[in-house]
Amino acid sequence: MSKKVLLVHAHPEPASLSSRLLAAATASLAAQGHEVMLSDLYAMRWKAVFDEQDFPQRLDRTRLSFIAESGHAYASGRQTPDVQSEQEKLLAADAVIFQFPLWWFGMPAILKGWFDRVFAYGLAYGYRDAGNRYRYGAGGLAGKRAMLSVAVGGPQEDYSGRGINGPLEQLLFPVTHGTLFFAGMDVLPTHAVYSAARMSAGDIERAEAGLASRMRHLFTEQPIPFRPQNGGDYPDGHVLADRVAPGVSGIDAHLAAPPA
Repeated sequence: MSKKVLLVHAHPEPASLSSRLLAAATASLAAQGHEVMLSDLYAMRWKAVFDEQDFPQRLDRTRLSFIAESGHAYASGRQTPDVQSEQEKLLAADAVIFQFPLWWFGMPAILKGWFDRVFAYGLAYGYRDAGNRYRYGAGGLAGKRAMLSVAVGGPQEDYSGRGINGPLEQLLFPVTHGTLFFAGMDVLPTHAVYSAARMSAGDIERAEAGLASRMRHLFTEQPIPFRPQNGGDYPDGHVLADRVAPGVSGIDAHLAAPPA
């Protein structure tokens, strides 16, 4: 069955590995009959800074409250045209792929600015104006799939369990869990290509084929088993119950056992 997939790309160089991977993902999805939407942030000259210019019709001009103004602009249809356009693509998509290089252990600023501006109050958080009731596994983006596709400069061993940089899945936890899952999305395991700056032509071809293969399983692959906030594991809505993952703390405690 044909689906709609949004690709959000954050790299300024058309000949970069990230751009090559974007093209491979696009071709694979199109070959399956899916409708592909593209947000090429550098090509769009996307405004990364979230500031007062995002709210041309302010609710309160004495003090800028981003939550209040974001909620007001979203609910009243008074957002800037670029934000509204991206939200329309996001809401239409069945899955969203974020293609970017790992810069200083995170996403490029232009992509962070996309999340800051597009994930509005009432959409990605504050769903149905219910405050904290709709978080982590529920909300306005529930039912959509998301995946990070990351070009990493360093070798894979640097990002292993005891590698000097720390595990990649933990470095990206603020995005996969704190941003995407928080907004209700089903988040697939990150697709990483390591040693991106030292790849041969053959390495690049294999990387393209690997991402194309992931795209063929985009709607069947099991998501990361994050624990939903409203599923009973967090009785007070904040802290895991003593019975849940006893003796485990940190990021791993918020992962349920994967399905059999």
